[in-house]
Amino acid sequence: MRRTASLTVPIGPRDHVLGPDNAPVSMVEYGDFECPFCGQAYPIVAELIQRYGNRMRYAFRHFPLATAHPYAEKAAEAAEAAGAQGKFWEMHNILYTHQDALDPDSLTEYAATIDLDLPRFTRELAEGVHALRVREDFRSGIRSGVNGTPSFFINGFRHDGGYDYAELAAAIEAAGR
Repeated sequence: MRRTASLTVPIGPRDHVLGPDNAPVSMVEYGDFECPFCGQAYPIVAELIQRYGNRMRYAFRHFPLATAHPYAEKAAEAAEAAGAQGKFWEMHNILYTHQDALDPDSLTEYAATIDLDLPRFTRELAEGVHALRVREDFRSGIRSGVNGTPSFFINGFRHDGGYDYAELAAAIEAAGR
C-alpha cells in the first residue's frame, strides 16, 4: 500500500483518546459532527474500538467543514466544552447520534442531558472559549493532508481506503503486525 500522507502532530496529552498509550495500533480520526459520512463511520469506529479493545488507541480530532456544515464548528466547540468538564466522549456520542439537530438550543439540551454545568457550558460556547482548540485540530489536519471527512490515520499514516468496517479492520490488522 502506498502511503501518501502522514500525521504531522502525534497523539499527545491534548487529544481525546480511548485505549492505552502502549497499544500496538493507533487510529486518529479527523471528523465533523455534521458530516453525513462521519455519521456513517461513527458506528463502525465504535465497533472497531470494541473489537480491538486494548490493542488499539483511538483519538478524535475536529475538522469542521464549515462552508458545507453550518453547525459543525459550534458542535465541535460544544464537544470541547463538555470535555473541559470531563465528558467529551458523552457529548461526542450524542452529537453523532443527533446529527440532524446541532443548533445552539439542541447543544444546550444535550449538555443538560449529560449533566454539565449549564451556565459554564453556555458561557464557554457564547465566548468561543474552545474555538482555538478546534482551529488547531483543523490546521493539524490540513498539515497532515486531510482533505475531507472522515479521514483516518493508522499508526501515523493516512488510510486512503474506504471507511467501511472491512477496510478499516484490515488496515488495523496490517498495522498491528
